[in-house]
Amino acid sequence: MLSGAGLASASMIGPVIAQQAEATLSELTVTSASPIIAAPRATTASGFPTGVLPVVTSTFSPVTVVTAEQIARDQPRTLGDALMDRPGISASTYAPGAASRPIIRGLDNNRVRIQENGVGIQDVSELGEDHGVPINPLVTNRIEVIRGPASLRYGSQAIGGVVSAENNRVPTFIPAGGISGQATTGYSSVDNGRLGAVSVDAGGQNVAIHADGFRTAADSYNTPAGIQRNSANESQGGAVGMSFIGDRGFVGLSYSHYDALYQIPGGGSAESRTRLDPNQDRLLARGEYRPLEGPFEVIRFWAGGSVYRHNETGIGEDGIDGIQATFKNREAEGRVELQHVPVALGFGTLTGALGLQTGRRTIGTSGEAGGLLAPTDSRSNAVYLFEEIAVGNGLRFQGAGRIEGDRSTGTASIFPGDYLPVDGQDPLSYGRRRSFAPKSLSFGALQDLPNGFVASLNGSYVERAPTAFELYSRGPHDATETFEIGDSNLKKESARTVEVSIRRAEGPFRLDATGYYTRYTGFIYKRETGIGCGDDFASCGSDDELQQIVYSQRNAAFYGAEIGAQLDLLPVGNGFAGIEAQYDFVRAQFDDGSYVPRIPPHRLGGGAFIRADGWYARVNLLHAFAHLETAPLETTTPGYNDLRAEISHTRALDRTLYGASEITFGLQGRNLLDDRIRNSASFKKDEILLPGRNVRLFLTARF
Repeated sequence: MLSGAGLASASMIGPVIAQQAEATLSELTVTSASPIIAAPRATTASGFPTGVLPVVTSTFSPVTVVTAEQIARDQPRTLGDALMDRPGISASTYAPGAASRPIIRGLDNNRVRIQENGVGIQDVSELGEDHGVPINPLVTNRIEVIRGPASLRYGSQAIGGVVSAENNRVPTFIPAGGISGQATTGYSSVDNGRLGAVSVDAGGQNVAIHADGFRTAADSYNTPAGIQRNSANESQGGAVGMSFIGDRGFVGLSYSHYDALYQIPGGGSAESRTRLDPNQDRLLARGEYRPLEGPFEVIRFWAGGSVYRHNETGIGEDGIDGIQATFKNREAEGRVELQHVPVALGFGTLTGALGLQTGRRTIGTSGEAGGLLAPTDSRSNAVYLFEEIAVGNGLRFQGAGRIEGDRSTGTASIFPGDYLPVDGQDPLSYGRRRSFAPKSLSFGALQDLPNGFVASLNGSYVERAPTAFELYSRGPHDATETFEIGDSNLKKESARTVEVSIRRAEGPFRLDATGYYTRYTGFIYKRETGIGCGDDFASCGSDDELQQIVYSQRNAAFYGAEIGAQLDLLPVGNGFAGIEAQYDFVRAQFDDGSYVPRIPPHRLGGGAFIRADGWYARVNLLHAFAHLETAPLETTTPGYNDLRAEISHTRALDRTLYGASEITFGLQGRNLLDDRIRNSASFKKDEILLPGRNVRLFLTARF
């Protein structure tokens, strides 16, 4: 089995139970930390004991894991909510609780791939920070963030990393007893938030089925300065899936639906009561087969397609409340991996896999969005290869390579060099097709050290093709209050990265620490010109409703570190009391010494915890330093303190009496100091505050 990051799928598939031979492969090997003896549900489904810092030591690249148990306690409504306080990860928080996309090491949108069960999420969230991601973490078994060489597996748009939501919508196991599941509900005080989610897995013989559903609702949230106007949100959805499981593999299919309605707070968006209503229908298939003989040990496939649409509704310039813009996205993706049998060489054992990936995406727009982006058609085909060799004494090497063929067709526009209109002349528009062939390589070494420590060193060269909206954007986007101008002459972006990590998951001390340096050639970013615009280019320079931004390229360097640590100090009952700490920073500069815009701040945090006899309690303070390393026209961001506390209890139940085998309930507090929190990575940091003091009540029952 390949344990390297290259083949570390963002999915860890469990064994098939009850009358079935093991038909799946654990694609991400994890090492659990000091278990709690005899505590109820001491270990989560993801393999990590309750309340223990998840550390993955078997991969070349750093992997951040949010377990199902952690999701049930935090009850996040977006991936950004679930990840934003993890070292090295923040979020866009454009519409808190509704549109908040993860940011990895200061990189977002086109450089962070979001996927579900190995297939891209196929939305338009990377086109604008106001666009939500159609994934609700409440029905997710695990969230993983994979950085470094692993991105070669998924494509150049994962140059910054991969955020993978894993669930059992395509079933991979038959539960013991024929049925299992969980139900969760909660309430949050800061926004009168209500939520509920249920998931069920069942099966027998060779058939497994899955069903899940969720619903959330929240009013406009409270801040230390009062109610944040126009910040209410709601969402609902669910999925059904079925798989056939045999001795040599499985194949399955799922259908899911997602829809939401959320408001955009801050500035003109609040004044015009702007709101979005994303809607997605999605099919996903996956499977694997293990031949009895031949050159391949395992053959796997993933395939998915979706239809996505959202309207941006609000009060227009005519004073009428109605649909102002519409975005439509149709997308399909497929990937096949052929994992060859291990090859014994004179100096070690070689394992590896060859992969093929293809995809097509069409974006259609209307209303004001039709002025922002004319219809585009993007296609991609790729081949990639991962090879790993174990040479003994705990030392492993990995090499990987990928080559793509990307094609993007759209409507290009020629703007004046100063991006100001010329009287009597409109920008010339014409159809254009751009083709790119991004190539990527990586090499890594992983070494087991004494006392359970594992060290890794990685180097990679990754190229990224510009996306359709970086090439062809040309007009107003009222929800983000920007007038966006693409550049159809953009070149490929390339990144050279060196990364070193040391990790430990065994015993009372857990550590996950990484330092990195990335050198970008032709880094593509949204440059603020300082020019104000209205709803058309002719108004630029004479209107200030929208902020003009231009997709531009410059060389840049990113470097930083992300550290998480946890120490069990004293035995308490059948568990431990201990302390924890974290620190992360990213510094990003262009070659002339100026700073890349909207970079997360330095953060330092720590606290204490107790986990014993089914109880878990924690107090933690996360301090964000003032962000002063600003780009031209960008304002500074004050620091803040986020004091958090939690107490919860997990209790085993008699399933025949209560219908559930276990229940977890508790209270969690966030921003207990009611501090004014602004996010330096957000376009709206000067217009909105993040939620103030919040107390959450949560309850999860498992059966």
